[in-house]
Amino acid sequence: METNQAVLAALYNLILATGTREWERKQLIQAKNALEADQVQQGLAQLEAALRPLALRDNLTPDVMDFYQALTDRKSATRQHATQEAQRNSRLIDGETAIFAGGCFWCMVEPFENHPGIISVLSGYTGGSVTHPTYDQVLTGSTGHVEAVEIIFDPAIISYRELLAIYWGVTDPTDAFGQFQDRGNHYRPIIFASTKKQMDEAIASKDALQHKIKYAQPIVTEILPATTFWPAENRYQQFYLKQPKRYRQIKRTRQQLQQFKRWTARLKSFFSYK
Repeated sequence: METNQAVLAALYNLILATGTREWERKQLIQAKNALEADQVQQGLAQLEAALRPLALRDNLTPDVMDFYQALTDRKSATRQHATQEAQRNSRLIDGETAIFAGGCFWCMVEPFENHPGIISVLSGYTGGSVTHPTYDQVLTGSTGHVEAVEIIFDPAIISYRELLAIYWGVTDPTDAFGQFQDRGNHYRPIIFASTKKQMDEAIASKDALQHKIKYAQPIVTEILPATTFWPAENRYQQFYLKQPKRYRQIKRTRQQLQQFKRWTARLKSFFSYK
């Protein structure tokens, strides 16, 4: 792609193409808007970062994959002439990865995705023994996988500790057999640490939570080393945007169950004291 005009034309063609997935189209539109606002480096860097998790797993539609490859070739060719702004975007592209399992991944994307510093959130499966598992396979509970989200984030904007705080706030750390209305071994809560630093911070965060907040039962969330993360099928990506009404219903039920467990813990603590 020799000129920004060529990039913009390619974006328009992909946005209008019937074969482009809705999630892909959303990323392309954001990049198009950035280019039209003369935010070229930032727009292309964010687009590359958003597409990269699926591109590395060959899970983009063919035309978008061709565009991604051309985009990365363009970035490589101009890297030696990068400005300070491009260097900032390069750091953004090389963001850190966090993986959390906390019940159905339908409800684990939106709590993270709308925070500053989050580059992308991908639904998928991890922790099992089967390669390239499908949703139906994982649902049986026989593969050993759990539904999880892979989060690529810029640690200069949002820290791993902040992600842990979000995670504890949207999960039930006392439930080893699922999460809220999601029952089964493939819904159990697990933090998958990608580095030793993440492992140490996750353990410290779990210990602090146990001491600061009284639960009716002990905290059972596991903390394990990260293993291969397999992206879920495209129809399960960004569920909260594709089916907002259904997502709101599921989210409301989770919040109600979470509130009920909090009140139960408070009552137990009160009567134990009395």
